[in-house]
Amino acid sequence: MDNITIRDVKVFVTAPRGINLVVVKVETSEPELFGYGCATFTWRHKAVVTAIEEYLRPMLKGRSVHNIEDLWQTMMGSSYWRNGPVLNNGISGVDEALWDIKGKLANMPLYSLLGGKSREGIAVYRHADGSCIEEVEECIRKYQEEGYRYIRCHMGTYGGNFGGKRQQIVKPKGAPNGAYYHPKMYMDSVIKLLGRIRSDFGWELELMHDVHERLSLSDTLAFAKELEQFELFFLEDSLPPEQVNYYKYLREQTAVPFAMGELFTNPAEWMPIIQNQWIDFIRVHLSDIGGLTPAKKLANFCEAYGVRTAWHGPNDLSPIGMAVQMHLDLHCHNFGIQEFCGFNEAEELVFPGCPVVNDGYAYVNDRPGIGVEFDEKEAKKYPAVEMNHDWMFSRLPDGTAVRP
Repeated sequence: MDNITIRDVKVFVTAPRGINLVVVKVETSEPELFGYGCATFTWRHKAVVTAIEEYLRPMLKGRSVHNIEDLWQTMMGSSYWRNGPVLNNGISGVDEALWDIKGKLANMPLYSLLGGKSREGIAVYRHADGSCIEEVEECIRKYQEEGYRYIRCHMGTYGGNFGGKRQQIVKPKGAPNGAYYHPKMYMDSVIKLLGRIRSDFGWELELMHDVHERLSLSDTLAFAKELEQFELFFLEDSLPPEQVNYYKYLREQTAVPFAMGELFTNPAEWMPIIQNQWIDFIRVHLSDIGGLTPAKKLANFCEAYGVRTAWHGPNDLSPIGMAVQMHLDLHCHNFGIQEFCGFNEAEELVFPGCPVVNDGYAYVNDRPGIGVEFDEKEAKKYPAVEMNHDWMFSRLPDGTAVRP
């Protein structure tokens, strides 16, 4: 088994939840040995498929499956310009599939291959959303009944409610369509929401909120200081990647715990804020930084500085990708929390072996490798779809575009 090579690399796009998921299959010279990985970049899935099929696949065929580190470094440097989301996601799909194969060869689940468990269950948090305070609280009650104790709270799409439901937006004549919001009204609505939740649910719930890079630097600081009274578990993505140095001033002036990183693609973005201990949780999307190989290094780097993990776990992540994150969650001593959006019935049929949640804790199975398979026949029932990007076209009241 020492001479196993990559026979082929295949890419699949399926949408069992109405969201395009990209799955990579690495086939080997051993006919019954293969692995799966997640390469999901929902908003540019066609570009990822092209990158894998036209560039990575020809380069990888015939290479040994054993040398994951060397293959990762080779893929990362193969385009000269690197650390972008398209190529990183393509690399991730291959990288995770190779780890899946290695686990199967060792007859060990991925967490065991990484060094074993640091815990038995993985604490997860869910999203409580609604168009008004009452709807958010109804969502919280439902999650409480299901055993969840960590809840991220939002009222309306990022930035507050749109469409004039709570924010009266006066736009200039001829202003383009978009998801308009008023920063001060958004901030006020969140403070009222969290105040009501604390009043109605007490202090046993751990609460989060995601700014999604919607505020100016000064507004971010003022907002964070206002939120201290609610004792958040963390405040997420307060700043865009290009302004992370401002976390120095946030850390000096507020006690709110910060989580950052779901837009990161490059180590240069996360190294300063970790080394300077400006954040409390790292939030990267594993496939967006290149897969498991860089993520395990990042987790170890964070541990040295007392930063915990809180990997990005949205609904535009395949169950394979979620399972990879959860294997890392089980292993890493500095695990903090795992974002989780659940799976529908169609996803569970397309991806047999999905992680399960009980009483607020997630569990992976003990099958060799990642433990999640991919039913190619079932996946064909859910072809790629045209997705709604409206929430990404955020604008200030005067029509100025805001990066989500």
